[in-house]
Amino acid sequence: MRLARAALLAAAFVAAAAFFPASSAAPAGEKVALNIAIDGAIGPASARQLKEALKAATERKAAVLVLQLDTPGGLVTSMREMIADILASPVPVIGYVAPAGGHAASAGTYILYATHVAAMAPGTNLGAATPVEIGGLPSFPGGEKDEKGTDPMMAKVTNDAVALIRSLAELRGRNGDWGEKAVRQAASLSASAALQEHVIDFVARDTAELLQLADGRTVDVAGKKQVLATKSLAVETLDPDWFIRLLAVITDPNVAVILMLLGFYGLVFEVTSPGAVAPGVIGATCLVLALYALDLLPINYTGLVLMLLGVAFLIVEAFNPTVVLGLGGAIAFLLGAAMLLKVEGPGFAISWAIIGPAAALTLGLALFAGSYLWAARRNPPRTGGDAMRGQPAEVLDWEGREGHVLALGERWRAKADEPVAPGDSVEVTAVSDLVLTVRRRGAAKDGAGTRRAAKDGAKQ
Repeated sequence: MRLARAALLAAAFVAAAAFFPASSAAPAGEKVALNIAIDGAIGPASARQLKEALKAATERKAAVLVLQLDTPGGLVTSMREMIADILASPVPVIGYVAPAGGHAASAGTYILYATHVAAMAPGTNLGAATPVEIGGLPSFPGGEKDEKGTDPMMAKVTNDAVALIRSLAELRGRNGDWGEKAVRQAASLSASAALQEHVIDFVARDTAELLQLADGRTVDVAGKKQVLATKSLAVETLDPDWFIRLLAVITDPNVAVILMLLGFYGLVFEVTSPGAVAPGVIGATCLVLALYALDLLPINYTGLVLMLLGVAFLIVEAFNPTVVLGLGGAIAFLLGAAMLLKVEGPGFAISWAIIGPAAALTLGLALFAGSYLWAARRNPPRTGGDAMRGQPAEVLDWEGREGHVLALGERWRAKADEPVAPGDSVEVTAVSDLVLTVRRRGAAKDGAGTRRAAKDGAKQ
């Protein structure tokens, strides 16, 4: 018993160490520079990570927050949320593109423009900030174009992006002309070229040099001028917690769609096989996670409804095989997947290498289950009164046209239109009000032979 308690305490200690790692926080009252790293596509998880880091920096009265970027871009909605948080932050934010070989493309360029101080590591680049095409079904040849042959909707999106990056450049005193060029022409710059174009403030090899070069700069923080004192600050890294990591996984639209399918089929299996419990629990959990993830993404609800309708058709196909419902469900599912996202971005696009096989597998399972159901319908009944027809029985006692027989190990009342005697072998021809109608086994064959003989005699 003591050994078991000791083992439980040891396991609890290990779990606590895993979930609550030892903090490298500076002593109380000492100014620190908090650091977070966003590595990958900009999305809901990135926005939440920055929001929590800014909250922690404000509560701890940190000197600065270093936002390390290495991103190909991402969702416009998450990017704008992050920019709004940076502009409203009471703590100065230093944007730092690192490590060497990293980049701040697309949405990362806008975020870097929004930071109070912008820097890059040698061997990095930024730019290519042209908005991506709005998601949905591809446009057909001869679609709406203006006189210059451009898409009016994309022109509106591009002009809006230009206005955003120019406003950020004016706010931070950076090169707005190059920012517009990055949006309209997808221009990119290396770290040294960005410094020459006045897009960034300086180039730093590491975080220590970054804080040293930022020291003494005057920045505008929430409408107030503030002089940075960052030299020799202790740096504390804030790692994303488990929820942010989970959010980064489930907000991938492909993962959300797979979770939705698993959720629906888990619930269907639970309904058709009551008492299994596990499929229902897993299915409900997956479905809730999928709906939560889709709520955070800029989705087209028409596409979502089409996907749900397609899944419903495929489920009905499994229980009522028609083939038409199965094919219609697969087509509706694929059309809904194509229309699901309003705006696609790097790391947030529907992958047909995943969605296509998932739809095909779902259709195959529906047709496979339907074929078994169809075969079961063609088999003879195995329960009820219909299952009794043709079953052999033995006469136990008989008087006149009624008596009792033994059928399937049970004693039944029976009647017959022909004389039978105890011990005779009979077969069941009908069941009515728990009374069997029987006839002697072979009587049908004997009757047929008698009729055939009579017919032959008449011909002679």
